[in-house]
Amino acid sequence: MSFTLAIVGRPNVGKSTLFNRLVGKRLALVDDQPGVTRDLREGAARLGDLRFTVIDTAGLEDATDDSLQGRMRRLTERAVEMADASLFLIDGRAGITPNDELFAEILRRSGRPVILGVNKAEGRQGEAGVIEAYALGLGEPIALSAEHGEGMGELAVALAPLVEAAEEAVAVVEEAETDVDVEEDAEGE
Repeated sequence: MSFTLAIVGRPNVGKSTLFNRLVGKRLALVDDQPGVTRDLREGAARLGDLRFTVIDTAGLEDATDDSLQGRMRRLTERAVEMADASLFLIDGRAGITPNDELFAEILRRSGRPVILGVNKAEGRQGEAGVIEAYALGLGEPIALSAEHGEGMGELAVALAPLVEAAEEAVAVVEEAETDVDVEEDAEGE
């Protein structure tokens, strides 16, 4: 798999639930208590015909010191750097928070593609969160329910061009490497 997606967002927005849904197993701990995920977890994801690597990250908090929250934030920022794209997940029921705005800015500055997902989007309160998400300036939000599997088709549609572009880039590099190997073999004869 040549494409990697990092799932990022505040604590308790459903990152691990979505990760588990994408990998098809319960690999990441899921709990109502925030801060359960403290490290990075990687898995082979499948969404329709798409195959890619997904990274579950710790909840982003506004801490840059050596506290646990600061270390978890640095791990998440490293995952964003390692990934080809990020899925920024917010909680549709809670709406946008100042931390969401801060992290949206960090993701914009990363220079990598960002997909905005609004989890827990079922019901009126969730729908309002989807509309509010436009204010983050990260494009059209995708309404999701990681727990119930809603919005996975829309997520696949948003991911497809990114996954295909990454696969094409790998194919070009592999072809160039093969051409170099053939030329070197021809010169050695």
